[in-house]
Amino acid sequence: MAQIPSFSLDDMKDRMQKSIASLRDELQGLRTGRASASLLEPVMVEAYGTRMPLNQIATVTVPESRMLLVSVWDRTMAPAVDKAIRNSGLGLNPSTEGATIRVPLPDLNEERRRELTKVAHTYSEAARVAIRHIRRDGMDLLKKLEKDGHISQDDGRLKADLVQKATDAAISDVDTVLAAKEREIMQV
Repeated sequence: MAQIPSFSLDDMKDRMQKSIASLRDELQGLRTGRASASLLEPVMVEAYGTRMPLNQIATVTVPESRMLLVSVWDRTMAPAVDKAIRNSGLGLNPSTEGATIRVPLPDLNEERRRELTKVAHTYSEAARVAIRHIRRDGMDLLKKLEKDGHISQDDGRLKADLVQKATDAAISDVDTVLAAKEREIMQV
């Protein structure tokens, strides 16, 4: 006998919250006027014949508001780390001093701020799409359970309403996170 698939609203809400958390992580990497060690998290370095995240071969600290300090553990990797930061697409120009790499953050001009806002919108739209996919999966499961006679029509409609409310709340959270990041980016 086949196992009946179960519907869990809490599981769906949890998956939606993970999408929002992922959005927050992506938005943290967007550079605003302040230095943040998380800015360099997406940087991948060619090291020891493989691509590795920067945080696995160096320590990133923030000594002052417009400067990042990257301390490479293996001095021979400093040129590769420098190259990876330059080629990361973040618009950074590091300077190497032995095993230490200083990464000054230039001031953002109005055009760059608008570009960063567009990138933030792209990230948030991806989060909205992920949330809608979770909603669709839940609705499809409810329809299947209803069709197979495991839940009544009324129960199916009630749960579908709860799924829609959870989706609306999650999309609203995405909009709130995006608005906060936009204010941060546009702040001079």
